[in-house]
Amino acid sequence: MPPIDAPRIALVPILPEIILVGTAILIMLIDAARPARDHRPAALLALAGIAGSAAAALALWNWGGEATVLGHTVATDRFSVFFRLVILASAAIATVLATHYLRRTGEGKPEFFTLLLFSTAGMTLLAAAADLIVAFLALELLSLSLYVLAGYSFRRLTSQEAGMKYFLLGAFSSAFFLYGIALAYGASGTTSLNGIGRALSGQTGELGLALGAGALLLVGFAFKVGAVPFHMWTPDVYQGAPTPVTAFMSAGTKVAGFAALLRVTASALGPVSWDISPALWWLAVLSMVGGSLLAIAQTDVKRMLAYSSIAHAGFVLVGVTAANQAGISGAMFYLAAYAAMILGAFGVVMLVSGVGEERTSLSSYAGLVRRSPLLAGLMALFLLSLAGIPPTAGFIAKVLVFGAAIEAGQTELVIVGVLASVVAAFFYIRLIVLAYMQDPEEAGLLSVEPLPAMAVAVTGVLTLLFGVLPGILLNVLKSASVLRF
Repeated sequence: MPPIDAPRIALVPILPEIILVGTAILIMLIDAARPARDHRPAALLALAGIAGSAAAALALWNWGGEATVLGHTVATDRFSVFFRLVILASAAIATVLATHYLRRTGEGKPEFFTLLLFSTAGMTLLAAAADLIVAFLALELLSLSLYVLAGYSFRRLTSQEAGMKYFLLGAFSSAFFLYGIALAYGASGTTSLNGIGRALSGQTGELGLALGAGALLLVGFAFKVGAVPFHMWTPDVYQGAPTPVTAFMSAGTKVAGFAALLRVTASALGPVSWDISPALWWLAVLSMVGGSLLAIAQTDVKRMLAYSSIAHAGFVLVGVTAANQAGISGAMFYLAAYAAMILGAFGVVMLVSGVGEERTSLSSYAGLVRRSPLLAGLMALFLLSLAGIPPTAGFIAKVLVFGAAIEAGQTELVIVGVLASVVAAFFYIRLIVLAYMQDPEEAGLLSVEPLPAMAVAVTGVLTLLFGVLPGILLNVLKSASVLRF
């Protein structure tokens, strides 16, 4: 009997995920052994785990080994390192915000941070997945944790409703994604992204099945990033979930989903990119236009930012549709910038909303500058960046993706994007006008604790820094935007 050719086990490239999962399990064991009412030790342990995971990811920047490990299922390129660091930074900010939120509401339990770490591990693994099976497992790990986190608040029925809606619709998207994996295997005889790409480029794969697989995989990814017409869960879940969870979900899920989408379209579906380009084109157009138009009608800030996130998914898809190196680099810059500004925006929403999240309507922001000049200034910065106004990171991000699309001959798509940006500027500026030019509904200053305010201020600094000195990030992306196959 011939010996079995087992793959070489290299655990160093998945050390970031091992640390995250290990920390999550440790928090559970400590809580089981010594139950405590105070959730802050668990939060500190979670931050330590995130920091350790970030250090392990950063150490992979100069990895000199194979391009893929563990049976060619996990990529070791700088592309995955970059997205891991963005996701981990988002998780750290969300942990600080959640610590304040849970103390304020009295719902703090260590399992919250266990779920957050499991979800983060799924996101980072999804960004590094070089095999569709691993991508599916990572997608389910992050999704199942977020379903519970979205419905975490037992005092608010809207939170439980959000968790149930997210779960039901997420189950459908998972089924589409899994069926897409089955078709991809039928077309190429493998689930490896590189193997699928080689089979299709060598014309040894079944083109019809490959196109069907591409369509179904796009449905799964479009649901996770909140692209039209697979966006129906977004406004209700964003509004109902606890605000720190919404902040983490809006940043982390979008970054991880687009990281996997970029890798799949560039490697596995690269040979049929011309065929799937129209689908990406329409997803981008519908998301930019639909998200911008629907956001105008919203009277709740969380729902407005939810529809805004749909529009921004469309803007990132502009870079994906370009299908060139500039498009990949532009999309990566956009995702890093978006993570900073949306985390900050939802951080301000959390600090303004109060206990029970009662003040999330637009009218609650009237005269905010008189109640808290710091929060008003930070919110204005985030909104201007989301609108793409210089000198913020949002402006540079749009310039990069639009430039890549023009380079690829997608001029019509850029025109639609510019018009959608003009429409979107209306509802962003409307909130700024309320904060600075209206009288407040309540008298007195708004009490703001220093730790969450500091976390929000960090995102504000990054939003401004990437806009004024974009070269800091662009120099990193010169090597990080190159995928190794």
